[in-house]
Order: sequence, then C-alpha cells, then structure tokens
Amino acid sequence: MRLGVFGDIHAEHGRVEAALRLFAREGVDQVLFVGDVVDGEGDPNACFAMLDDAKALGVQGNHERWLAAGTMRTLPGSHLLEQLDARSLRLMRELPKTRVIETPRGRLLLCHGVGDDDMQRLRPDDDDYAIRWNDPLQALLREGVHAFMIGGHTHERMVRGFEELVVINAGTLAREQPDAGVVIVDMDAGEAAFYTFAGEALVPADVCPLRPRGTGIGLSG
Repeated sequence: MRLGVFGDIHAEHGRVEAALRLFAREGVDQVLFVGDVVDGEGDPNACFAMLDDAKALGVQGNHERWLAAGTMRTLPGSHLLEQLDARSLRLMRELPKTRVIETPRGRLLLCHGVGDDDMQRLRPDDDDYAIRWNDPLQALLREGVHAFMIGGHTHERMVRGFEELVVINAGTLAREQPDAGVVIVDMDAGEAAFYTFAGEALVPADVCPLRPRGTGIGLSG
C-alpha cells in the first residue's frame, strides 16, 4: 500500500493539481488529506473537485469547522459559505473528524490535529514535557489500537515514533511555508518520502523510516 498524503491545503489549487500528478506517476493506491482545504488565496472549489475526482479520503480541519459555523471569518484569505459551490459544500459537510484506515502494517488514524482534537498541536521538536501533557496523544497511546496517525494543523512535516505509534505530518501546501509539499507513505518499504515545492514543481526531499518507539526520529523543515 502506497499513500499519497496532503497536509493542510489552504486552497492551493495549483499545488493540489501538481501533487496529484506526482501521486499518479508514483502509482499511489490511495490519496489522503487532513483538512483545512479552505481559507487561502486560491480556489477551494477547484481543490474539492480535484480531491473528489481522485477519490481522496479526508477529514475536517478546524478551518472547515470555522467556515461551517461562520466564525473566524476575519482571518486573511478566509472564505465564506456562499463562495463554495454545491459540490464543495456537500463534500465539506460530509467530512468526518477522523477516519480509520486498515493498512498492511496496522490501523491508521487520519485526523487534523491529534485524534478528535482539531486544535491540538504536535510538533517535531516537542520535548518530553510537551508530549506528557498532550492529552489527546496520551489517550491514543493508552488505547494502543493504532499503529499510525496522520495529522496536520502545524504545517510542519514530521515523522515521529511514540511507543507503538508512528505519527506522520505531511506539512502544508501553503506557499508561505518554506518546505511546503506532500509525502508518499510506502507501507511495503516502511518509509515516508517527502517532496518539497521548488516553485510550482515538486522535488524529492527527505526519506524517513516508519519506526515506532522513542522520540528520536522527528523531522522538522
């Protein structure tokens, strides 16, 4: 199983198109996204349409939640519900908070922040104190039913191992992030291959092993 993963998209429709071309060339089996499709300088309708055409599986981000509730609409680049077409509205409203996907290496939890909390941050350089007080992460570790978690929210690409859980963050497509890009998670090879935008082209960046236990395999941009 090979997974093509988007981090926070933020309406970067041109970059969604480029990433989907990469995923097609690399023969990924499933496209995943972690929410925050809306709120940015691009076209959210084009983003939703391309993700739907690619049969991508995704979850709701805090920006979809805010848009649906009409809150936080003074943020730079924020969208309004009337800017979404009928297809985008339907797709956005159907997004769950989390998804569980079965993989050859165990159960994968797809979410936006950490678990059900779309505002919880988990960063590459979080120290032991921050990890210990990250309640949603600790709850997942206690449950012990997931081998992987793919999340977003921080815009920081990452692979980190915690006990039996491997956490992956693809980063973001937002162009203000210097290492904006995507990741291909290869379950057979046991590795995550990150790609970074150079202009509007995606080029290979880091490759990280999917290895649990310890916190020493963090990747930061």
